[in-house]
Amino acid sequence: MNGKATLVAVSKTKPVSEIKELYELGQRDFGENYVQELTEKQSQLPQDIRWHFIGHLQSNKVKFIAPFVYLIHGVDSFKLLKEINKQAQKNNRVMNCLLQMHIAQEETKFGFSEEESDALFANKELKELQNIKINGLMGMASFTEDLNKVKGEFAQLKSLFEKYKPLAGQNAEFSVLSMGMSSDYKTALEEGSTMVRIGSLLFGARTYQE
Repeated sequence: MNGKATLVAVSKTKPVSEIKELYELGQRDFGENYVQELTEKQSQLPQDIRWHFIGHLQSNKVKFIAPFVYLIHGVDSFKLLKEINKQAQKNNRVMNCLLQMHIAQEETKFGFSEEESDALFANKELKELQNIKINGLMGMASFTEDLNKVKGEFAQLKSLFEKYKPLAGQNAEFSVLSMGMSSDYKTALEEGSTMVRIGSLLFGARTYQE
């Protein structure tokens, strides 16, 4: 088990007041799933918060979070990487990204397959993207109570992380392995996670807005 992991507080649907409470306790990393909600909160909260975009990001929405987002977790296509690079360039900054790997058996999960990520790292165009930094990988395990299955999926993600780490070039530095949520973070930490995304354990059960 690794000694230190970054805790990302998943604050989607939670009011600014509750985020402020955690901020005042010292929490600085917060994760949001929706672009509009993230931009609204970012404008109302302290500027030293590190905002993580953890939802499925559409290319046409990148420009709205490009000026301030700290880390984009769910990059699942080369097309999206190119758009992030373009918007980062416009904002004169380098944007941090994680490649989302498809490790769960469920078809609903997004992400690169191993074959697709092999092709990405072999793609010469990748090296031309000067305004992105690939910080590592992210993945979500199957939604199941079978911890052995979850453990196996996290172990698979860790092995992919180790596989791609030596391939990291000037726009990649594999330091982040983001896996584990409220229901499975302990297993994720045992398998080598360096970043966990926790919502309900910090904020209580989620209340969905109509």
